[in-house]
This record gives sequence, structure tokens and C-alpha cells, in this order.
Amino acid sequence: MTGKRTVVVAWVVALAASALAAVPAGADTRAGGGYSAADLRKDLAAVRAAGGGDINVVARVDRRGEGPLRARYGTAGVGSKASVPWEPEFRVASTTKTFTAVVVLQLVAEHKLSLDDTVDHWLPGVVSGHGNDGRLITVRDLLQQTSGIYNYVEDPDVQDRMINHFDENRFDDTPPEQLVAIAMSHPPLFTPGGGRWAYSNTNYLLAAMIAEKASGGQDWRELVEHRVIAPLGLRHTYIPGADPYLVGRHERVTITGPDGKPVDLTDQSLQHTADSGVVSTPGDLNTFFRALASGTLLPAAQLAEMRTTVPYDDLPVPPAGTQGGYGLGLRVVPLTCGGTYDMHEGDGLGVYTRPAVSADGRRAVTVSITTTTALIDQDKVNRAVETLTDHALCDRASS
Repeated sequence: MTGKRTVVVAWVVALAASALAAVPAGADTRAGGGYSAADLRKDLAAVRAAGGGDINVVARVDRRGEGPLRARYGTAGVGSKASVPWEPEFRVASTTKTFTAVVVLQLVAEHKLSLDDTVDHWLPGVVSGHGNDGRLITVRDLLQQTSGIYNYVEDPDVQDRMINHFDENRFDDTPPEQLVAIAMSHPPLFTPGGGRWAYSNTNYLLAAMIAEKASGGQDWRELVEHRVIAPLGLRHTYIPGADPYLVGRHERVTITGPDGKPVDLTDQSLQHTADSGVVSTPGDLNTFFRALASGTLLPAAQLAEMRTTVPYDDLPVPPAGTQGGYGLGLRVVPLTCGGTYDMHEGDGLGVYTRPAVSADGRRAVTVSITTTTALIDQDKVNRAVETLTDHALCDRASS
């Protein structure tokens, strides 16, 4: 179980009661190429089955020169008879890290900072104490998750607030500096430079703080809005910050509580920082990842840096049979048809985001999953999503 999932899983385990919900399904009938709308429906049904059948799922495939493929199963939430919206807004959780990494790499391309700069160069004394040393950690280490810095999400007090006192803390907007300070109260997992990798949300809080300084004082929200969201015309992508409410059509995200009643996770401010704070839709995420892969957002040198990887061990081995690698805010995963795709998952409070794009940017797919009653088996769901992604990006009919 990896750090980014610990709190979510523990909290859901504390509340979840297994149940199956019978819900309507829907999909459009457009098809094209080897992978059709019927294939997407079949693969998405397998994703839903892997999640226990009590989740709501929606998927969209975009192909250059062709119309999109879409499929959905479920409702807009517990108690709703409406189908899952085709383009629901949802909190993308850790997929936010790719947005943050793009901004940092744009600043690198503009020579406003370097990947080899140390954390202490930009944030003197911030990473210190209990064996932490910002003089040994570079910006590259932050983006690549090779810093060894403790994941603030795993702090026992943070977990207690999330697991046992969610309702009292759903509007918590603790500043990132304080979250970093929580991480600094723990020793590092390892010293960087030894080839070790460990996922830590703290890395991306620090990366955003450095970007803010290097940009002359713009906060990370403004940087993402001005450098990514506006240029790409992502009209349903935004960063609400402390605002707990989603503004467009979305699903209600719930988990069954110990009293048998649903606990609504939809409205909350907990995901407000540079590791998790973006809201988007399947269509907008496909546009973002296609723009990234095709070189629209970054010069070739920085995109190559982004795709230079180290091994990770927190996701299942994909259908190609070889594990992928973690770059700079991006995972690079092999395809069964040859080549690779780029992705970064997001695991939030009852919301799971799975966007991916072929290396040439020609095809992209996003799967969004939301809970209604019970914990999903993330390993099973990830395997089903990897199969769907491989089929969609290889343009191969599902078997």
C-alpha cells in the first residue's frame, strides 16, 4: 500500500460496508478504427466489475482526426436516477502533479530555475531537522519522487483527522508550508542519490513553492491557470482552492458509514494544494495530456526530461509484461503494440482518475471512477484500467 493511498484506504475501511447497487448504463454509438464504442463499453464494464459493481464510471477516448468514443455506467450518485454525466467535473487528485510539473519545467525552459538547483537554494531552512537536509535534494528529486522526504499525508495526526474526524475537517485548508512542516517532523525515508524511489505528496508542495519564488511571486494556482488552463482552453478545468464546491455537473461521492447511512465526500477543501487541487473532466484531461505529449506545452528538451524515468513499484505490471517508470510528474508505461504511453493517476477521497496518452499524442483516454458505498480493490481496478488503456491506445478490439 503506497503513501498516497494510505489515508483514503484507511478512512474508507473504517466506514465502508460492502453492497452492490443496480444502476443504469449508457454509452454513445460512435465508433471508429480498431477500437470501437462497443469495445469501450465492454472494457469499462470490466473496470466497474473490478470495483465491486457499486461504483460509477465514465470513460472517454479521443483520437486525432476522429470523433470521441464515450461510455458510462452508474448514476450521478446515491439516490439519483440520472445517469453519470458524460463530462462530469471531479477532483483529479494526484493527476494535479503533472500540471505542477509542467509549470516547473516551463520555468526551467525559461532559465528561471534549474532541475539541479537544491531545495535549500530556493527555500533556505525549510527542509531541515530530524535528518532532513534541503542542501542534498534537488528540484529533479522532488518531481521524480526520489527525495526521500516523508509524505505528510501519512502523519498519524493527519490520518486521525481524515479517518476519525472527517466531517469536522472537510473544510480544512491548512497552508502548504504547514503541511511541509508536518513532514519535517519525521525523518526522511532515505538520502537521495542512491537510486531509491518513494511517493510523497510533500515533494509537490515544495516544487510549487519553488515555482512561486522562481516566477517572481505568482502562486501555483495562477501559474497553472495562466500557463496551462487558459492557453489550452480548458473551460471545465479549475483550481477551487479552499472553495469546497464544484461548479459544473458532477457526481455525488459517498461511502456508507457505520450507521448504514451514506457519508458524502463531495464537498470538501482538503484537496487544495499543488499535489491534488485541480478539478477537471475526461475531455479536458485528454486535451491536456495530448497537448503535453505532442510538445505544445513544453520544448523537446524538457519533455524528454519529463519522460526520463526511474523504476516504481506501486502499480500493477501492465499487459505489456514490463513495468513502467516514473519521470518528472509523469509515468511512462509500455504498450503491448510497442512504444509507450504517458499517464499519472489520481487517487482522492472516493474519486479515482486514470488519464493516459500515446507518446505521439494521437490518442488519449481518461477513466473516472467514483464510489457510492464501499471500498474498491485498487489493484483489481488498476489492472482493468490498464487493459482498457492498452486496448484504446493500441487501437485494438477487446477480446
